Amino acid sequence: MAADDARPSLAGPAFRWLGAGALLALAIAATQWGQPSGRIFLALAVILSLAALILFLVRPATPDATAGDDAARDVSQALLAAFLEALSDPAVVLDRQGSVVAFNPAARAVAPGLRRGESASIGLRIPELVDAIARAVKGGSTERVEFSERIPTERWWEATVTPVAAAGETRPFGRGHFLLTLRDLSPVRRVEEMRADFVANASHELRTPLAALLGFIETLKGPAREDVAARERFLNIMESQATRMARLIDDLLSLSRIELNAHLRPDKPVDLLSVIRQVVDALQTLAKDRGVEVSITTPPAPLVVPGDRDELIRVFENLIENALKYGASGKRVEIMLSNSSTGGQAEAVVAVRDHGPGIAAEHLPRLTERFYRVDVAGSRALGGTGLGLALVKHVLNRHRGRLGVDSKAGEGATFTVRLPSVPIPETDR
Repeated sequence: MAADDARPSLAGPAFRWLGAGALLALAIAATQWGQPSGRIFLALAVILSLAALILFLVRPATPDATAGDDAARDVSQALLAAFLEALSDPAVVLDRQGSVVAFNPAARAVAPGLRRGESASIGLRIPELVDAIARAVKGGSTERVEFSERIPTERWWEATVTPVAAAGETRPFGRGHFLLTLRDLSPVRRVEEMRADFVANASHELRTPLAALLGFIETLKGPAREDVAARERFLNIMESQATRMARLIDDLLSLSRIELNAHLRPDKPVDLLSVIRQVVDALQTLAKDRGVEVSITTPPAPLVVPGDRDELIRVFENLIENALKYGASGKRVEIMLSNSSTGGQAEAVVAVRDHGPGIAAEHLPRLTERFYRVDVAGSRALGGTGLGLALVKHVLNRHRGRLGVDSKAGEGATFTVRLPSVPIPETDR
């Protein structure tokens, strides 16, 4: 905006009359120069000129100038919004009182409570972050802080509060304004935790099969070198141990991938009935070998949930396979699909029930822990890795679902999965 835009208009009536009078007095003074009347008209010209100058300086801005200020302010706000929206990380502009001036869509997604003109502490209810903003506002220095959230999923953030001022500019980043940016540290932290967990879990679970393999190899190289029968028996055991290690590594890697993306909720529509039928078909051989009959009870309406089809297949593979293995004595497994609602949210419910020996009450709270087994020897004999239900829990957490377990010793067990569902239009039913 030009400097003159902030001045009053030169076409003002009072200013014109004073200016004209000053010029006329100056002209008369020039014609009577050297005479007393000339000095009088000269003094009058000076007085009128000073009056015009004072009017020019103190007169309030005209509507045209105010409109120009508003237009400039609108352009500045639009430019600020464009800059913020271009940032992929959450970003918030604050004033010296800690109130919100502007923010980008990424910040709104992280903190839906943010409102322009309100204190940032209302929308950002994180004590560490509020304290960092207060320190930056008070000291005028850059502040960095890390904090974590545990709801709906555990996430880690790094926040940076930076003073921003452009020389000679008061809009939009005027003196006393601050830029708050958030960086998601969750992937980095999860990788670190995964690395530590993988080393600890793998070393613990792989030690036993590796020791067995080494022992059989030494025996085959020594006393059983020429014993054909022993060699065949040992090779079968070695194959079983190697298969178990391969399954264990596969489960660990699957669990790590799921944990890495735990904060990203899948959103593709998945038909649960087709998933269940695919899993049951794949496990028919195991069911026949165990002499178990599998039945499926379907609902009148489709069960469609937002999710990742491959991960949901792993969930029901683990639950149905466990029912076939550990509940085989009951000779039947029932899979029941239904619709439900909790707190106004439609849910898809899948219950997998076996009629086997059941699970004692003291074991139920720990079933989804990594490597926890009710019967260690029996689980390993059946090829279990101790990670199946842990994988189920983490997949359901990522899908914002829940797992329930109902069992009593001697009465079988029911594992119930609840997932937020997608309403189906009447025309599709």
